[in-house]
Amino acid sequence: MIVQPAKRIRGNITVPGDKSISHRAAMMAALAEGASHLTNYSTSADCAATLSCLRHLGVRIERTGNEVTIFGVGPDGLRAPDAPLDCGNSGTTMRLLAGILAGCDFESTLTGDESLRSRPMQRIIEPLEMMGAQISSNEGRAPLRIQGRNSLRNIDYELLVASAQVKSCILLAGLNAEGETMVIENEVSRDHTERMLKLFGANIESGRPFRERESTRFAAVAGPTKLMAHDISIPGDISSAAFFIAAATLLPGSSLEISDVGLNRTRTGFMGVLNGVGLMEDIEVTERANEPVGTVQVAGLPQLLPLPDRVGSPLSLSGTTISQVIDELPLLAVVGSQIKGGIEIRDAKELRVKESDRISTTVENLRAMGAQVEEFDDGLRVNGPTKLRGAKIDPHGDHRIAMAFTVAGLLAEGETEIADAECVAVSFPEFFELLESVIE
Repeated sequence: MIVQPAKRIRGNITVPGDKSISHRAAMMAALAEGASHLTNYSTSADCAATLSCLRHLGVRIERTGNEVTIFGVGPDGLRAPDAPLDCGNSGTTMRLLAGILAGCDFESTLTGDESLRSRPMQRIIEPLEMMGAQISSNEGRAPLRIQGRNSLRNIDYELLVASAQVKSCILLAGLNAEGETMVIENEVSRDHTERMLKLFGANIESGRPFRERESTRFAAVAGPTKLMAHDISIPGDISSAAFFIAAATLLPGSSLEISDVGLNRTRTGFMGVLNGVGLMEDIEVTERANEPVGTVQVAGLPQLLPLPDRVGSPLSLSGTTISQVIDELPLLAVVGSQIKGGIEIRDAKELRVKESDRISTTVENLRAMGAQVEEFDDGLRVNGPTKLRGAKIDPHGDHRIAMAFTVAGLLAEGETEIADAECVAVSFPEFFELLESVIE
């Protein structure tokens, strides 16, 4: 894909359904009793992989575009697949399904593409084995062969790394456990699973603190439990909207409205960061399907501003902030190249085990565009402001890298070529077409 410099971003758009919510809605609808109708289901390849796996587990699914009807099989209705379940590139599919399959009295295998098979799975293997499942793996990586049991042990488990996927895996396994299964986390992660389980009728509690430990929060589900079908209108994906928000913020004279987008507080941390370099004009929030939904309006400033207390030092992102902006960190590195003092990202080692090594890939491509970047084991530092130059970008098959550097290409001098641009279909197949509709 060839990206030309842009003058501004203008328009009113909606983005496809939220990936995280779509995965969870499909899985819980499959486990529920009755038929659930999902509207605005994500068009991503990742969420299509979830539907495919559920079909191979005996779930009847009807789909027309982004409208999906799932005929739930109830708590004991999944059947043993006749072949390995292909999760494609989707870590969410693999980790959450592992929790469900741990509570099924049959053997199944979860696999995926080369990237997914390289990602760490020991973080879910350990708690699921504590609950009574038997799991074999390739040294803690996929393929995962799971021998489940229909009555698991309940556990209290403290997360070793902030991960909504690991938390969700354990909570879904807890649906088939005797008693209360509790997950304790030291950093706030996405809470879509807790919200969705409550919507489908599970007995779930969540909050903070955990006992006397003020810095922690917990989520606990009581099992065994039955879920009941529920119709859901899925909000737009804020992680997809982020690329448009950043582009509009960075291009002077821009004016963009994104409507019907999910505004869960565990997903909007990047907007707080962008407030320092742009203008979030207005956010209107309502509630739908137990999730905050609203409209975001963005206008580009005539000149990017440093944060008042930085005085030219790098904008620093670290600690508990990282889990709140993990998907947007490559994009924020691009933003950092445009602000006075640049940006420094630390405590983000988790980026090295995503679809690509997102630290090294971001560093490599920013340098190709003329930015001065220092790489750390757990992050990077980008000098700014820098006038980027067009370059050939290699996203290493990573959808978020491809989209982040498309935004960079809009700011650069000369054309930018995004190699392997079709990788955006993993999360946002309409990305380039929608972007083209608002570029001036």
